[in-house]
Amino acid sequence: MGRRSASRRPDGGAGPRVLEGARVLVTRNPDRAGALLSALRETGAEPLLLPLIDFERAADQHSLDVAFDALGAGAYSWLVVSSVTTVQVLEAKAAERGAALSAWLPGSLQVAAVGPATRRMLEGLDIAVDLAPAGQQSGAGLLDIWPRGHGSVLLPQADIADPRLRRGLEARGASVQAVTAYQTVDFPADPRRSLAAAPDPQGHDAAVLTVADAKAAIDAGTLHAVVAASPSAARRVHTGLSPLGGCQLVAIGRSTAAEALALGLPVAAVAEEPTASGLVAAVIRALDPATPTPHPDPEQTVKDQT
Repeated sequence: MGRRSASRRPDGGAGPRVLEGARVLVTRNPDRAGALLSALRETGAEPLLLPLIDFERAADQHSLDVAFDALGAGAYSWLVVSSVTTVQVLEAKAAERGAALSAWLPGSLQVAAVGPATRRMLEGLDIAVDLAPAGQQSGAGLLDIWPRGHGSVLLPQADIADPRLRRGLEARGASVQAVTAYQTVDFPADPRRSLAAAPDPQGHDAAVLTVADAKAAIDAGTLHAVVAASPSAARRVHTGLSPLGGCQLVAIGRSTAAEALALGLPVAAVAEEPTASGLVAAVIRALDPATPTPHPDPEQTVKDQT
């Protein structure tokens, strides 16, 4: 099936259910997808879930423990946090020491966040965020506003994190210690090592597909778009679902789009902001580029992943 046309009002504008009848595959875990599923349903789309990646505790806990203890002792000027999963890991480390994360962090420490969901989660834990990109909400966006120099930085990341953030900070004069906070694995994670996400208050009731189910639907032309929410998800889409045929690939951000393009996957649209409404606007552009799309709402965040 080719590109699907969105429904329109008689006056030619985009109606509130502009994606009526569109079937959109969301490559997220059920416990991290509620906001996006709700936003898609509001446009009339039928969202489907295909969990592709999950998260486990880092194999090397010693290095993480040493870095976390040094963090609490005031050894770093900055803490740079690039995902909500990292916040979960740090919060768990503080709990192991009988403390809240906000109490563990020294008052002199400055905190930088990449992405609105990460910032929101930190602030929900009473941790002030001193630096966050307002435009391009990514590692590159943070580097654009990073003050040169500024001492030592702790950068806890996924095992497969893009090294460009670390290199960019170092190029701007920071002394960076990058440490693996968690591992990205195929879904589902080993229950003995899994990092369960906080319960999603919006929940979900979408059908959960297997890779085989999703591939069959793509080949049959019954899926109109697939949302890749991370570079690692793009890699797994390439491995398990390509070629996509008439199914349009939507990327959550530039790094995800770049990964998809490097793999030979055509990208129909890239979200201007990594939020639920930003992704929905990108899906609308992908399925009908002539349809006006709403301005992304920063209040509707989706949890960022690696």
